[in-house]
Amino acid sequence: MGFPSNGAEKPLKFLIYGRTGWIGGLLGKLCEAQSIAYEYGSGRLESRASLEADIAAIKPTHVFNAAGVTGRPNVDWCESHKVETIRTNVVGTLTLADVCRERGLVLVNYATGCIFEYDAGHQLGSGVGFKEEDTPNFIGSFYSKTKAMVEDLLNNFENVCTLRVRMPISSDLSNPRNFITKITRYEKVVDIPNSMTILDELLPISIEMAKRNLTGIYNFTNPGVVSHNEILEMYKEYIDPSFTWKNFTLEEQAKVIVAPRSNNELDATKLKQEFPELLSIKESLIKNVFKPNQKTAKA
Repeated sequence: MGFPSNGAEKPLKFLIYGRTGWIGGLLGKLCEAQSIAYEYGSGRLESRASLEADIAAIKPTHVFNAAGVTGRPNVDWCESHKVETIRTNVVGTLTLADVCRERGLVLVNYATGCIFEYDAGHQLGSGVGFKEEDTPNFIGSFYSKTKAMVEDLLNNFENVCTLRVRMPISSDLSNPRNFITKITRYEKVVDIPNSMTILDELLPISIEMAKRNLTGIYNFTNPGVVSHNEILEMYKEYIDPSFTWKNFTLEEQAKVIVAPRSNNELDATKLKQEFPELLSIKESLIKNVFKPNQKTAKA
């Protein structure tokens, strides 16, 4: 689905929220590399007047929302900071969508796919993934609960492109937000196949989606699934042959976290139809993450 452009002839200018975040920072670098004019918003998402002031001053052609509360060091923070989580993830995101809609602007919203979990109709290892129109079935964490709630409401805004990101990975293996960096530092890891998002490949696609004025929900992951152990085997093969790790079960993991975590496969067919060059998760991991960082003598 596309949104009528409010200025097809106008040169692109992006307004980005989330300057201090990982995705927001990467978006700015991509705009620079592509010579796209951009500015970061200074307004708070939950303050309508500050968003209106940003748009009036910057006059963007498209708006990107990479701001939001994920919790530090992880989503367990949201369990004890529920009002703060609602303020940004629900009230703020909806306010931004509404302000953009009033001005005929497409909002590209980086959301989450951690609103599903494997179930009888989408069993682990079956290859059957959740589609864009499926109803979220995971509300184990308050973070996921707010994200599912806001996704449902945003679906009523014809100007919003919702990108369901999962377990984001980039080629920057020093970044503590990187899923690979996280699991190499954990004392123990579970081993469950999941859909994941390779930012090096998918963030440029999100810019192209804005240029095409695409709207609606997209599972924003590379096709297929990869497990924790498969990633750590690649890490061992390409980066550190002496690396070792220990696994534990979901039941054991539950004892050391406050809120349960989402595990699922998302069906990336819709995104792949729009971008046929999209690599599978394992191909993208090797090409975009492990080969550029390779420290071993592997051919």
